[in-house]
Amino acid sequence: MPITVPNNLPAKEVLEKENIFIMDETRAFTQDIRPLNIVILNIMPNKEQTETQLLRLLGNTPLQVHITLISPETYKPKTTSRNHLEQFYTTFSDIKERKFDGMIITGAPIEHLEFEEVAYWKELQSILNWTKTNVTSTLHICWGAQAGLYHHYGIRKYSLGKKCSGVFTHRVQRNDSKLVRGFDDIYNVPHSRFTDLDKDDIMNHPELDLLSISDEAGVCLVATKDGKQIFLTGHPEYDITTLDEEFKRDRELQLEVEIPRHYYVNNDPSLTPLHTWKSHANLLFSNWLNYYVYQETPYYWE
Repeated sequence: MPITVPNNLPAKEVLEKENIFIMDETRAFTQDIRPLNIVILNIMPNKEQTETQLLRLLGNTPLQVHITLISPETYKPKTTSRNHLEQFYTTFSDIKERKFDGMIITGAPIEHLEFEEVAYWKELQSILNWTKTNVTSTLHICWGAQAGLYHHYGIRKYSLGKKCSGVFTHRVQRNDSKLVRGFDDIYNVPHSRFTDLDKDDIMNHPELDLLSISDEAGVCLVATKDGKQIFLTGHPEYDITTLDEEFKRDRELQLEVEIPRHYYVNNDPSLTPLHTWKSHANLLFSNWLNYYVYQETPYYWE
C-alpha cells in the first residue's frame, strides 16, 4: 500500500523515481480506506532531505499512510524556504485538537545547548505532553530521542567531547520485543551526534526497555513497556551520502571532526561508502507502523 503525500511535495518526485509506492492526495481521496495518520515534527535544518528519507521508509510497508508535516511556530528556520514551509507545513496549534495514529519527532544539530536553552523548548514540551493522549505511538530520533527521554523521564544527555559519527554495529538486547522482530542479532545504524546517554539510566528505569546497544556508539533503541514512546538515538533513515555530506560540511566549517567510522571503503573519503543499514531501517519502520501503530490504534478516535 502507498504513502499519501501532498500533490507537489518535492519528495514525491524523488521517491517515484526510486519506485517507492506514492499516492497523491487527489487519488487517495477516492479510496474507501482508513489510512494511518502520521504527524512528523521536522526540526532538521534540511527539511526536504529529511522528508524524503522518512517518507521512503514509511512508504515501504503494506499500510496506507497519510502524512502531516509540522514545524515549530516559536522558531523560524533559516535553511528551508518560506514558500516550502507555507505550502507543506502547519503548526502544532493547528493540529493539537486532532488525534494521530503515530508521530515522528526528528533530531536537530543542537546538542551543544541545554534543553532549556533551545528556542522552541517550551513548545516541544507541550507537544511531548500532548503525545501521551493524542498519539498512539511516538518515534523520537537522535536529539528528539534525548529530548523525549529528558522530558518524560528526567534522563540527561552528556557530552562526548568529540563527535560520534559513523556506521556502528549494534546488538539486540530484547529479542522478545516486537520492534526488533525479524532483526539479526547484530545490525548497523549510522550515528551523528556529540552527546550520549548512560545505559544504566535506561536499564534502571522501571518504565523503559533497552532494546539495542553498540559497544562504540552506546545506547541506540529504547522503548516504553507500553510501546507508546520509542527512542532511537541513531539515524537509520540516513541516505548513503548523508554522513559524507555532514563530514565535508564540518570540515569546511573548520570543525575538528574525525572521518566517520566504518563508513567509507578502506576508510578513504574519496571512495563511495557502502549502504549497510538499509534493510534493518526498513524493518524497524515497518515493525513500528505495524505492531505499535496499526495494531494498537482505534479505528475511530473518540
